[in-house]
Amino acid sequence: MSFRASLACLILVPCLLGQGTERLTLEAIAHPTLKKTFVGTPATRLEWLPDGGLMQTRREGDQVTLLRLDPATWESKPLIEAAPLQAALVAAGATDADARTALGRGNLTWNDGRNAFLISVAETLFHVDVKASTARRLAGGKPDEPTFSPDGTQVAYLRGNDLYRVDVATARETRLTSGGSETVFNGRLDWVYQEEVYGRGSFRAFWWSPDSRRLAYLSLDETKVPVFTLVDDRTQPQQFVKARYPKAGDPNPTARLGVVDLDGHTAWLEDAYAERETLIVQVGWDPTGRLLAAHQDRVQSWLDLRRYEGPASSVLIREERKAWQERLPLPLFLPDGTFLWESERTGHHHVYRYDQGGRLLGAVTAGDWDVRKIHGVDAKGRLLYFDATERSPIGLDVYRIGLDGKGLTRLTAQPGTHRVRFNATRTAFLDTWSDIHTPAQQSLHDGAGKQVRLIDANPSENLKNLKLGEVRFQQVKTRDGFPMETMLVLPVDFDPSKKYPVFQHTYSGPAAPTVRNAWSRDMLWFQFLAQQGIATWICDNRSASAKGLASAYGVHRNLGVQELQDLLDGHAWLKSQGWADMDRICLDGWSYGGFMTAFALTHSKGWKLGIAGAPVVDWSLYDSIYTERYMGLPAENKAGYEASSVVKAAKDLSGRLLILHGTLDDNVHPQNTVMLIDALQKAGKDFDLRLYPGADHVSAFGRPWQNWDIVRARWDFISRYL
Repeated sequence: MSFRASLACLILVPCLLGQGTERLTLEAIAHPTLKKTFVGTPATRLEWLPDGGLMQTRREGDQVTLLRLDPATWESKPLIEAAPLQAALVAAGATDADARTALGRGNLTWNDGRNAFLISVAETLFHVDVKASTARRLAGGKPDEPTFSPDGTQVAYLRGNDLYRVDVATARETRLTSGGSETVFNGRLDWVYQEEVYGRGSFRAFWWSPDSRRLAYLSLDETKVPVFTLVDDRTQPQQFVKARYPKAGDPNPTARLGVVDLDGHTAWLEDAYAERETLIVQVGWDPTGRLLAAHQDRVQSWLDLRRYEGPASSVLIREERKAWQERLPLPLFLPDGTFLWESERTGHHHVYRYDQGGRLLGAVTAGDWDVRKIHGVDAKGRLLYFDATERSPIGLDVYRIGLDGKGLTRLTAQPGTHRVRFNATRTAFLDTWSDIHTPAQQSLHDGAGKQVRLIDANPSENLKNLKLGEVRFQQVKTRDGFPMETMLVLPVDFDPSKKYPVFQHTYSGPAAPTVRNAWSRDMLWFQFLAQQGIATWICDNRSASAKGLASAYGVHRNLGVQELQDLLDGHAWLKSQGWADMDRICLDGWSYGGFMTAFALTHSKGWKLGIAGAPVVDWSLYDSIYTERYMGLPAENKAGYEASSVVKAAKDLSGRLLILHGTLDDNVHPQNTVMLIDALQKAGKDFDLRLYPGADHVSAFGRPWQNWDIVRARWDFISRYL
């Protein structure tokens, strides 16, 4: 078989968006004051209550009202209204203006029973009893990450870098830890643990026991972690922003695991890895009150799930992979004492059942697809509910299956992406669904998947009236046969006998696909290009596909190389179609996608233009936990780090490069861009540069005028040079 034949298209799914006549403008897409909405009305904000009812949060102006909805009749009644709630907060000591502002934000932390919540008003924490419509001041001094105990009688929180708790009934505060400082974090995650282990957005590193009498917490010591300084040049004098940030090979924060009682007495747990550098990547409790923690080696090649009996522990399960081992969720314990454990041991992410002692009883799910999330089991403990890619690797559906591995049933009907939320008994769920040409719709379903009510049809007249190009999903094989998922947005009035330039968007990072059958505002940008006669091409290289962890192992210790080869194989398919002008292709990406763009333009001649946003240009400059997972330690993989460096290949730049970067990016430091442009200048290479003052890694997209500048800069670059 010829090379071209081996890249044959496997699946062709045409998707037609708008059938109107109107054209998009950049202003309609992104201008701070002139942009239009193309996604209809905001979805109804709903949450399940423990008794099976629904709570609706309704915003009217700057005020929030909470309603109780009956799922069967859809009748509603006030749960708590803004006026009495505001009055209750004022009676408890808040000012009227501060209470109104806080309620307008709507940031409420609920207890398990959904009958009380916490709210921060002017850096003071208040407890609100919903039924009684009363409020109580609990703590001042900027309490952070407030978290109810399971029984609702206590609240734990952070002040500075120490852990506190307060009794809800008496408002009596107890300091639980001491010694927190600029370098010691008790109950708080540092930057790298938050970003790369526990997940961006929360810095909480403490966990209540089931009986509400103890808290497990991490104590992180950053003393040996190097300080990195960013400079804010928007002021005079300049402001220096300093943070401890471990780059690849640098000392990581050291982590200790402790358990503290309600009086502040901490018992430190035994370190089973005292002679090795490890990470504590999960902490929680089993239903009987025994502590669980998952530990990994520094380069994350193995994971141990340990169960603690007092300060000592034993390994319940060990997972070990030939390349790297991803962090896994804690077990889901069942009423009979067995538990469910997620693993990638077959190369795909599946669910397994174990007995109490950690003995494997059998696989619950299996196949050449991946479980994405477990929702839980039914009230009788016989059926497992979960999200998976069994129908399509670019969509998401919800399924149920017997714990014996039999009776796999898909509960969602429409192809696309379903994000579901079950009630406590798994007898009903809310489904937020979209596909590539339909903004999100919300509906109510029974436990078998039957639609009971369409809540938000969410039509968009602005979208309907647009003249848009055809969207096609297809699979394209690499030279060695791996089926890559791709998406094409064809130019409006496409004529296959003509030649068209191509805008190619990528991320390319491990297990991070960008081809999805789901609505995205990015589609408006792609359709704007389609109206300008430019095709958009997205091709997920195999390591980005998330088709099982095994599909990503080819990039281990050598980021960039296999990804580039896969993208070039995608180009071979594009060339075979006849209509793509292979001399006029622009590659675009942000973060890892920025790295991939810069790497592609310095290690190949496949692209005329590149737009690299916040690029990593040498992996020795990025954080330790992410980088070493894929590349190992710099001292042990010098050749791999050199081969993946954009800086070292700057002299080989082919095509024109636009670099975008925020000046206060605390994730991918602007040091990366400075080192790249220094190398490009020394090599006599032209480039374009756009900086965003005060922006961090992604905040420019949330700042209307900076986002507008990014959109204009991309279009100006494309229209001038492509």
